[in-house]
Amino acid sequence: MFLFMSLGIAEGFLLTVMAYDRYLAICKPLHYHSKITNSLAIRHVVWCCIGGFLSLIIPTILAVRLPFCGPDKILHCWCDHSSVLRLACANVVINSILGLTIALCVLLIPLFLILLSYVMIIKSVLQISTSEGKSKAFSTCTSHLLVISVFFLTATCVYISYRVPGASADLRIMAAVFQNVFPPLMNPIIYCLQTKEIRNSLIKTLKKRRVFPLSR
Repeated sequence: MFLFMSLGIAEGFLLTVMAYDRYLAICKPLHYHSKITNSLAIRHVVWCCIGGFLSLIIPTILAVRLPFCGPDKILHCWCDHSSVLRLACANVVINSILGLTIALCVLLIPLFLILLSYVMIIKSVLQISTSEGKSKAFSTCTSHLLVISVFFLTATCVYISYRVPGASADLRIMAAVFQNVFPPLMNPIIYCLQTKEIRNSLIKTLKKRRVFPLSR
């Protein structure tokens, strides 16, 4: 539970950092290379991972101290915090409130920062003179926002659904699986293959290894 959810929170923080990176690249291109260095990027990644792991320390410690009388069968595909709490033979109100508070903070605050950065990006894009440049920029932003919305909004709905009486457990599990599978599958396409240089390099590599037939 600790490892899975910590990595999920770290992914949300990383998406926030990537949105900030995109903001600097589009809105302040002349200052980008002076502000974003390799060492700074590495520090951002490290702090995102540390933040993800620190966020789950207290909820995990409180969950470990709970008595579990059985049955030890979780109604989920993995050890989700709220699903684990439902197996406890004790009052879990404090655990539940703390877990929901942390979940909403690590989901809604990064989402707000991401949306704020994209508002600034869209304002900058609207100032582009050529229609081709606007179309390309909006296409990239739309795909980014789609993945980000799926990740954050679906996760928020999943955590809130635990507190809604009569909410479908099957629908919640399907939404959680979709939220954890769809963004990682789309990220390589959005952040890598939409870049012409990376796409051409990948095609050349595949042709060298004879994955694609050589053009005549």
